[in-house]
Amino acid sequence: MKDMLGRDSVMTADRAIGLILDVVGSRRTRIISVDVSQSLGMVCAEDVISAEDSPAFARSTVDGYAVRAEDTFGARESMPAYLNLTGEIVMGEEASAPLSDDGAFRIPTGGMLPKGADAVVMFEHVQVIDDRIIEVMKPVAPGENVIQTGEDVAAGEIVLRSGSRLRSQEIGACTGIGVSEIRVFSRPVVSIISTGDEIVAAEKKPDVGQIRDSNSYMIAAMVSAAGGVPLRKGIYRDEYTAIRNAVEEALKDSDAIAVSGGTSVGTKDMIARIIDDMGSPGILFHGVSLKPGKPMIGGVLQGVPIFGLPGHPAAVSVCFEIFIRPVLNLLSGLEDRPAYRLKGIVRARLSRNVSSAGGREEHIRAMIEERDDGIWAVPILGKSGLIRTLVKADGTFVIPLNRSGIEKGEFVDLRLF
Repeated sequence: MKDMLGRDSVMTADRAIGLILDVVGSRRTRIISVDVSQSLGMVCAEDVISAEDSPAFARSTVDGYAVRAEDTFGARESMPAYLNLTGEIVMGEEASAPLSDDGAFRIPTGGMLPKGADAVVMFEHVQVIDDRIIEVMKPVAPGENVIQTGEDVAAGEIVLRSGSRLRSQEIGACTGIGVSEIRVFSRPVVSIISTGDEIVAAEKKPDVGQIRDSNSYMIAAMVSAAGGVPLRKGIYRDEYTAIRNAVEEALKDSDAIAVSGGTSVGTKDMIARIIDDMGSPGILFHGVSLKPGKPMIGGVLQGVPIFGLPGHPAAVSVCFEIFIRPVLNLLSGLEDRPAYRLKGIVRARLSRNVSSAGGREEHIRAMIEERDDGIWAVPILGKSGLIRTLVKADGTFVIPLNRSGIEKGEFVDLRLF
């Protein structure tokens, strides 16, 4: 079987994306400084190092009494330890005096331990005799119910490493150590070009033989979800000059380009020729052993990766995840970590037999169904041009190219959308 470049074998998806990543290499988006509150989903461009200890003081993790642990050793309900109530810790303030032998300070969660205290007894394990004496009915060990100075983060410690994706918890960690501005890679800009004589704007009622442009909106949403900035450039007829001009314009303000439509072998399909005509290295692959998505195009122009996506919505979805998302991750400086690659994968049993033609990697849409005996993947079968199959599906699982199918009851890894 030949690919669309006339080669004797169709390229695997892994090989195809490998070619793109190799050529893009060390290319990254520019580094900018942003307010940490605006950094969600962006990638650290340099290590974030704490200039201070966090917490800056030892504090209680419970409501109770700050004590010297040794003063509670051996305490039990039948023979409690009697301690002198010295005072009360007020949130945001230091204790009025250091803790004396056999003394105790009433302390709230988060309160600063007085000097001399090394543990906190929970309220539940204390009986108040009067305003001067308490009974401790359970011993505590040194450090129990206490967060020590610098226990969370020590001064000079790396809090976030370059290449880390900023989530809500990373943003909280930065503000917790006083970092309000952070250096990040800018979000990769992706130009989206729709092609096809039959394509009309989404708000227009199609004439006979025409279809609305849904792909550019779907691609734009996937780019945003992947941490990029989509630029929808409009709809272009299947004319060489018009599409080439659109690509040339997109090269001026884009980190990547996605062209929807025009990737099969019909007489109007010019995307591959345009990419090759515009410079080196040009086309890296045209056609992959993938279903849906066989006519996928990948290339690089002036260091900018460019993709020719098939016209069917299901193929667009699959090809975006396999080819475009990894490139956006690379451009945005994201390090390759298992947690990023495995995110959103659910292990489920297949609810029915699914067959596949050998020699290609097939991505099957499926929905999750919870049953008494566990989680099942229910295949949503249908042609790749049917967008309703994407709407009904929760994700996709893969039938490897060397298998002819998967039997009912086998486990599959369902990658959630």
